[in-house]
Amino acid sequence: MKLYRTVLREATAEQIIQKSRFICHIKPVVSREEAEEFIMSVRREHREATHNVPAMIIGDRMQIQWSSDDGEPQGTAGAPVLKLLSSMDLTNVCVVIARYFGGIKLGTGGLARAYSSTAKLGLDEAGTGGAYETSVISYEMDYSSYGRLQKTQGGFFAVLDAEFGENVKVDISCDTEREEDTGTYLKDLTGGKGKVLKIEKIVLTKEEA
Repeated sequence: MKLYRTVLREATAEQIIQKSRFICHIKPVVSREEAEEFIMSVRREHREATHNVPAMIIGDRMQIQWSSDDGEPQGTAGAPVLKLLSSMDLTNVCVVIARYFGGIKLGTGGLARAYSSTAKLGLDEAGTGGAYETSVISYEMDYSSYGRLQKTQGGFFAVLDAEFGENVKVDISCDTEREEDTGTYLKDLTGGKGKVLKIEKIVLTKEEA
């Protein structure tokens, strides 16, 4: 089940506009605390920057939306970045854009365009996609069953990991709606000789077409 849209990975992107250097740092986050830690780490990395402009949206319904201009004219830095994230329906994401002033003023419109375009470059690098609630079934089976499993994965389930011993312990992911179907398939595959070790619910992100 799709929960929300977000970024797929941490990334950076950079551009120079009128001699000012703009560097976007972007990261998927799941809490305000994690976002604030990320903001502080970027500020430490770019302590010599003229500005470090943060923006974040957090929550499966985008409950937390916050940004700061960090000394730039009001509404010219954090707000355009936040608007871009919102317009793309993205959440659980934090952006920090470091600016090294190059000596040429951009004006309010120019600043807004510079920050939003830098954020877009960061988003392109990070990639966007859906976050899905996923079931992970840990299952024990014999080697012959595992051989058959490898040939059939990729439909409504996928093998995430395998541990080899006397038998094979595999972690299999599937959409929560297909958990029962996957369990039935595994039981048939192993002739009822396999066994479920545990079932967990996690959130996985994946690129969308």
